[in-house]
Amino acid sequence: MEEEIDFIIESAEEGMQGSISHLEKELIKIRAGKASPSMVGSVMVDYYGSMTPLPQVANVGTMDARTLTIQPWEKQMLEPIERAIINSNLGLNPQSNGEMILINIPQLTEERRRELVKQAKAQAEDAKVGIRNCRKEGNDEAKRLEKEGLSEDRVKGIEESIQDLTNQYGSRVDKILEAKEIDIMKV
Repeated sequence: MEEEIDFIIESAEEGMQGSISHLEKELIKIRAGKASPSMVGSVMVDYYGSMTPLPQVANVGTMDARTLTIQPWEKQMLEPIERAIINSNLGLNPQSNGEMILINIPQLTEERRRELVKQAKAQAEDAKVGIRNCRKEGNDEAKRLEKEGLSEDRVKGIEESIQDLTNQYGSRVDKILEAKEIDIMKV
């Protein structure tokens, strides 16, 4: 029974950690006006008929704080990479010089920054929903153990442990969001 109790708490925590990891990955995609190779990390390129992530067909780097550089491994990949970036709806305008692709990252307007903060808040809320779902699943498992004969006090203890985890992970989401908001609003 003790192993099952530990398992319930550990799986709830794993799920909550998964929500945090997902949030961090999603927030990286929200650009704060600075060039970052991760901005195009999710772009899929048609590489000889197979959709491949951009970082696997080219070297992606930064020239300065406002310019991304993309150096394809093969020269004939310049056009497919440009097309993939345009079709990715990231709002980026790639320019090829025959050797590599340069992308200038425009300065963000105040209005655009506020939109990005809204996006970040939506991602944070999704993470909190995920955390609450993990809490619910853990509590449901505790209730199942109660039906199998576990004492009510032990079930309350499990639920309290899971609630403590929920509070910890919820405040981590808030801290991550706060840091991202500061990053986005910084001119």
